[in-house]
Amino acid sequence: MKKETFIKSTIILMIGGLLTKLLGILIKVIMTRNSNLEVISLYMLVMPTFSLMMAISQLGFASGISKVVSENKDSSKKILFSVLPISILINISLTILLIFTSKYIAFNMLKNENAYLPILAISLVLPFDSLSSILRGFFFGKEKMIPHVVSNLSEQIVRLLFMLLILPNILDKGIVFTTTSLILINVLSELISSLVLIFFLPKKFSISKSDLKPSFRSSKNVLEVALPNTMTRIVGTISYFFEPIILTYVLTLNGYSNNYIITQYGVINGFVMPILLLPGFFTNAISNALLPVISREYSKNNYKYIKRKLKQALLYSLLIGIPTTIIIIIFPEFFLNLLYKTSHGADYIRKISFIFILYYIEAPLSAFLQATNRANLVMYDNFIGILFKTISLFILSFIPNIGLYSLLISSGINILITTIRHIIHIKKLFKEKRS
Repeated sequence: MKKETFIKSTIILMIGGLLTKLLGILIKVIMTRNSNLEVISLYMLVMPTFSLMMAISQLGFASGISKVVSENKDSSKKILFSVLPISILINISLTILLIFTSKYIAFNMLKNENAYLPILAISLVLPFDSLSSILRGFFFGKEKMIPHVVSNLSEQIVRLLFMLLILPNILDKGIVFTTTSLILINVLSELISSLVLIFFLPKKFSISKSDLKPSFRSSKNVLEVALPNTMTRIVGTISYFFEPIILTYVLTLNGYSNNYIITQYGVINGFVMPILLLPGFFTNAISNALLPVISREYSKNNYKYIKRKLKQALLYSLLIGIPTTIIIIIFPEFFLNLLYKTSHGADYIRKISFIFILYYIEAPLSAFLQATNRANLVMYDNFIGILFKTISLFILSFIPNIGLYSLLISSGINILITTIRHIIHIKKLFKEKRS
């Protein structure tokens, strides 16, 4: 039964992830074909800030709630209502912060005044994104994957309709208006996602006064997983936030124009990275299904079972990741033309794809460490990997004629270091349990 539950959850998430990914690809195809490179470049320039704010807003609640709910340590309703006040407080603080700092970020840090309104618009998206993250954590913990899949598909359908019906009609209103609209559509998509998840709550999900009273123990249990996970994302998104700043600063010293840097940065993040990370939705599905299963069995000291599940998860990830990577390396122009009607970025893909094989096993390894109460190690490993990435990005960018390859090489260094450290920790865990 345990094996069937894990495989069933994985299959549901994979099918849902595939459908979501296909819709996402279609959305990006329509976006890149219906808009222009200036809009895409500005959107990609703003995305690191968006990702950073989302990481703080979500606070890793999805993973934390999933783990605690799966262990049945407390009432599921009590867990949800213990987390909500924290989420509300964080999102109010972030909204105020963005109101006062968005102009400085755009004008002084990103050196692009067009980024001001899109960054300001991020504050309206965060509360809705945070709510849907909390609800997803609840369903993951219950090992009910269909609500997550349906909510994701609903989000993508809203975005797709926007790209088809609204985007072509607003392009003549300018780069700033179009990019801001691309940010704000997330308000509606996340709202729809949350409503779908609420619809899937059990029919007997009644709320009493005692449920509304926050529990310190429930909050603590969730935050023990959520905070390290959030710190991992925050450190990653801070690095992502500084990427264009470092590249702009160093590469302009090397004689590259600001327009070239922004355009190539848009090509890498808009075209290259989505293709390189194409199988990522499969490995994320495996990881999301793995976390509650490992959490439950680890609390029962069932080490043989969790070791078998980890091997199974890694095998599935590699069986998907390796063939996909080989095909992408051989036919990069085909995928770029198929998805984005361009050949920009083919050389980037051909020369750097091989390192991303490790990326496909990093997510299951990370989920395993979180499920076995080692979320702190995940945070440290990612911090070290990201530190090396940022330092190497800065140093490599000084090399003459390297251009934006410095970004891809430093990303590969990050993946290599993080994955190796995860493997070392897991080997140590099983060695301790044998002795």
